Amino acid sequence: MHDFLYKEPVKIKVEGINLTYQGLIPQIHKSFLSKDIDAVQPHIRAFIERVAKFDTCPDCEGLRINEGARSSKINGLNIGEVAAMQISDLVGWLLEITDPGVGPLLQSLDETLESFVEIGLGYLSLDRPSGTLSGGEAQRVKMIRHLGSSLTDTTYVFDEPTIGLHPHDIARMNGLLLRLRDKGNTVLVVEHKPETIAIADHIVDLGPKAGSDGGEVVFEGSLADLRKSDTLTGRHLDDRASIKAEVRASTGTLEVRGANEHNLQSVDVDVPTGVLVVVTGVAGSGKSSLIHGSVVGREGVVSVDQTPIKGSRRSNPATYTGLLDPIRKAFAKENSVKPGLFSANSDGACQNCNGAGVIYTDLAMMAGVSSPCEVCEGRRFQASVLEYTLGGKNIAEVLAMSVAEAEAFFAEGPGRILAAHKVLDRLVDVGLGYLTLGQPLTTLSGGERQRIKLATEMAGKGTVYVLDEPTTGLHLADVQNLLGLLDRLVDSGKTVIVIEHHQAVMAHADWIIDLGPGAGHDGGQLVFEGTPSALVAEASTLTGQHLAAYVGTAQQN
Repeated sequence: MHDFLYKEPVKIKVEGINLTYQGLIPQIHKSFLSKDIDAVQPHIRAFIERVAKFDTCPDCEGLRINEGARSSKINGLNIGEVAAMQISDLVGWLLEITDPGVGPLLQSLDETLESFVEIGLGYLSLDRPSGTLSGGEAQRVKMIRHLGSSLTDTTYVFDEPTIGLHPHDIARMNGLLLRLRDKGNTVLVVEHKPETIAIADHIVDLGPKAGSDGGEVVFEGSLADLRKSDTLTGRHLDDRASIKAEVRASTGTLEVRGANEHNLQSVDVDVPTGVLVVVTGVAGSGKSSLIHGSVVGREGVVSVDQTPIKGSRRSNPATYTGLLDPIRKAFAKENSVKPGLFSANSDGACQNCNGAGVIYTDLAMMAGVSSPCEVCEGRRFQASVLEYTLGGKNIAEVLAMSVAEAEAFFAEGPGRILAAHKVLDRLVDVGLGYLTLGQPLTTLSGGERQRIKLATEMAGKGTVYVLDEPTTGLHLADVQNLLGLLDRLVDSGKTVIVIEHHQAVMAHADWIIDLGPGAGHDGGQLVFEGTPSALVAEASTLTGQHLAAYVGTAQQN
């Protein structure tokens, strides 16, 4: 029994075959417990949480360094303690070091840390695990690496650098982009925020719409000329939502008491139910810690985030949402064959590419390449399967449809499938009508991933929806559609909690919970709770001041 449970790895021979035997407990440690719990699959995580308890290491007290490193100190602190300091505090600590021998090192380090503070990340610590950073935080950390670079005549490409930024922080981000430009570099920014579009020297607008209706350059020029243009961006550039005349009455509350995760300072707050609640505050003020730490996980609460969707490159919107099942069954019934023929992962798959649609070639030391399958021409199915049709379309043609096209196709006529139409209706509702049914999930942006998850969860039994920055990746013209969707969810009896920086969403809220006043240990406090109109009237917080300016602009327009 001891060997079965605890035996360390030992080589043995079984029927002439050399094997390595290891006891059950060491095997569980190796296969499960030694891995990052956030990186494993959900069923493995559930097992780990059931059988294991994680505590801070008693020897290093969580610093992760050995006794030799812990005993080496500068001004009374070892390297682990320094790495655990908030970066804004670490800047002050460095000023206390006066040894001229490390002067050049200190100067370089100080410049880098000041860049963290300037870019709005002074609340982080250097030992913060990279996997816990939000998308916006991760992108800004990458920016810092280039801010101190002496390179010039370089082209930098930033994809929505304002993700996760409070309006207060966007001005600082704009300043950094301009600094990179002024060093003699070209800065290309993919962005939706008017505040960042406004600082551009040259604007390229793509459209006229999304998906198959886009892909054209519809405008090039200055900000003033964009305003005069009749493009979708030009027409909506100065859009401003106004505060609602009346807010909904709550049906109850979700009590949060003594929340102290990360930088939260024993926060007590009642989150109203049956209304649209927006949680605001500067980046790092504790918004996600409050909601994900104290609300998510309760019964009936559904969290819809932007994390990558688990699955292979074969996964697509049709498979993820369950849309493909009723479609396959309808094809099978119409043609009196089995449903498996209409799956590119099963009997109907092209035998040359195994249903992938592309052939992957490994180039050893270089990056691999993919090319369309010559047999199925990228359609993923055997030629004989494509002879079967439903409403005049074969399965490959259906998967090539956009969500909007498919919604009309399955709504009526010979292609009518009620179960499929319901799913497609939800996808259109969340603003994904331009996606194709067979588009790989790996090509979706964070905002698109969040919205496809929301469309899927809308069919469930959740009563509280938590959305983390749902405006990410949304064009100005689509923000109004998002507000309509949030209203429909609330009007259907749901509670919607949105963690958001966009002023249009704040203005549209029934109730606002504002955290601050700053970030890191300067935040983590409840600085306001109430209606948007009360927040604007008080204008006592950074959020209130920016929302008041935004609403004032709306009234002028």
